[in-house]
Amino acid sequence: MTIRVAVGHRTSYRFDRPINVGPHQVRLRPAPHTRTPILGYGLRIEPADHFINWQQDPFGNFVARVVVPERTTELSFEVELIADMTPINPFDFFLEEDAEQIPFAYSADDQADLAAYLEIDDDGPLINEFVAQIDRTPQPTMDVLVDLNRRVLDAVTYGIRIEAGVQTSDETLGKGTGSCRDSAWLLCQVLRHLGLGSRFVSGYLVQLAADERPVDGPAGPLEDFTDLHAWTEVYIPGAGWIGLDPTSGLLAGEGHIPLAATPHYRGAAAVTGAIDPCEATLEYANTVTRILETPRTTQPYRPDQWAAANAVGAYVDQRLTEMDVRLTVGGEPTFVATNAQEAPEWNTDADGDEKRRLAEELVAGMRAELAPGGLLHVGQGKWYPGEPLPRWARTVFYRHDGEPIWADDRLTAGPTGPAVVEDGEAFANALAANLGGAAPDSGVEDASAGVPVIRAYQDPVYHLW
Repeated sequence: MTIRVAVGHRTSYRFDRPINVGPHQVRLRPAPHTRTPILGYGLRIEPADHFINWQQDPFGNFVARVVVPERTTELSFEVELIADMTPINPFDFFLEEDAEQIPFAYSADDQADLAAYLEIDDDGPLINEFVAQIDRTPQPTMDVLVDLNRRVLDAVTYGIRIEAGVQTSDETLGKGTGSCRDSAWLLCQVLRHLGLGSRFVSGYLVQLAADERPVDGPAGPLEDFTDLHAWTEVYIPGAGWIGLDPTSGLLAGEGHIPLAATPHYRGAAAVTGAIDPCEATLEYANTVTRILETPRTTQPYRPDQWAAANAVGAYVDQRLTEMDVRLTVGGEPTFVATNAQEAPEWNTDADGDEKRRLAEELVAGMRAELAPGGLLHVGQGKWYPGEPLPRWARTVFYRHDGEPIWADDRLTAGPTGPAVVEDGEAFANALAANLGGAAPDSGVEDASAGVPVIRAYQDPVYHLW
């Protein structure tokens, strides 16, 4: 399953008069370490009269050095790339044994190679206070990284900042707000305070609207979206560079396309350079377009295929109606919770607290939507071989003509009501009496009085087998 998208980006500067433009460094090409397959890439620069030389900076990032020899009233950079949004598992790695818990020590070689990525730039009181609250006892490495990502997410409210530059860590913590680049730089510094090599990453963030809204958790974007973004990467032996996005609290996946990764945010700016003093207007745009979608679990058919299937179904229904064919359809869908999928109640146990709660919600919703006035019956269901007891079944009985069977919902007991065994016995006796039967100890032997209530007892001997 894959979705292929075209990502477009345009940054344009318009000047109030012809000016000299100095050499510019452009970091708008996916970095060598990007994991999202890039099938095509193009960079268009205006004015057309320019020179471009592709280079790699000291950290391996692609940089286009652009020289404009003549005065110009416009300078624009337009990128188009094709990417396969193949799902990426951000946990697909094996840590080195000595790095499975934090804290750990880098090898001498790693320590030397990571020197620039271990340098602490922000050492103010607020970041030191933030770091002091972190548990330093040995813990699983990924648990620590996920928790740090979440801590920064909780500490910083996301906000769009049009001002250039990045806030210091103390500024971000003091204000409690920041842009994606502010949160990314803060997390970089927190990791370095803990002795972990980290780098600042700028890139594209591509978010596609989900085919179906999740029952639990955030819904994500309602429409496909892309923009320039910033996040953090931390170096862990065995895994390499792991992407952490403190703006969302998630690990970097296929939607994170890095353009530049550097020890300091200054080296990751998308465009840097100098121009003559002038009045300038900035225009900025990002687009994402789906150009290929293969069938997948949540969307197995194209819209035209689905429409054709519906048309066939309508035709079959029409023919069955014309021939007066009456059909009923039975089914047994299986439901598994979104969370705690490995719990016994979703695998081996017939019942469980969460399963029971969700079942009550489901049957109540189905009754309200499909069978208002229906009778809810909770009783014995299927008895599977090897299980000591039959399963519970929650059934709704209703009339096709819409007449209610159970009119007063106030008389329906809830699943956690105060009733005890004695209440059940009293109800059975009252029901038997109203049906013409007799209570077990009433002494009534007249056959015309009906069959009395018979007590049932659990057979402990049976369970000794």
